[in-house]
Amino acid sequence: MSAIPGYFLVALALAADAFAVSVSSGICAAELRFRHAVRAAFAFGLFQALMPLGGYLAAGAFASYIEGFDHWIAFGLLAFIGARMIAESFGVKDDPSCDEEEVRRHDIRSLRMVLLMAVATSVDAAAVGASYALVGAPIAVPAAVIGCVTFVLSLAGIEFGKRLGARFERGAEIAGGLVLVGLGFRILLEHLLA
Repeated sequence: MSAIPGYFLVALALAADAFAVSVSSGICAAELRFRHAVRAAFAFGLFQALMPLGGYLAAGAFASYIEGFDHWIAFGLLAFIGARMIAESFGVKDDPSCDEEEVRRHDIRSLRMVLLMAVATSVDAAAVGASYALVGAPIAVPAAVIGCVTFVLSLAGIEFGKRLGARFERGAEIAGGLVLVGLGFRILLEHLLA
C-alpha cells in the first residue's frame, strides 16, 4: 500500500462509524451550537488517533510469538471489523425521526455522551493498529491521518445530519466495511504470494 493514499483509505474506513454517529447526532440532538459540533468532532478524532497507537503497542509486544501467522490474524481482525460494519449498516434506520431515548443517546451537548460515543466508535481502530504492528508497518503517520480525517468527517456528519437527514449513514458504514475487508485480503495475499 502506498503511504499516504493507503493511510487515507484506512482513515476513511475507520471514520465511517464516527461519521454515522455524527449524522445521527445532527439529526437527533436539538439546538446544537457549532462549539458542540467541534468538541464532538475533536473527541472522535482524538480517540481514533490514540486507539491505533494502543493496538500497535499491544500487538508489538507479542509480534515475535505470532510471526508465522501474523498475516492471518491481521486479515481476521480487519475482515471481522469490516463485516461487522457492513452488518451494522443494515440496522440504520431510514426514518430520520428520533424518539426521546435516541435524542438522549445522541446528545453531543453532553461531554459524557461525547466521550462514550468517541470510545465506542474508535475501538475498531485499536485492531487496525494491531494489524499494522503485525505486518511491521509504521503507525505514527497513519494514526495522525486517521485522527484528522475522523475530525473532518465527524464535523461534516453533524452538519449533514442537521440538514439532510439519515440518507448517508448506511452508505458510509458499508463503504468503510468494504475498505477494511479489502485491506485484510490485500495483507493476506501479499504474505501468501511473497
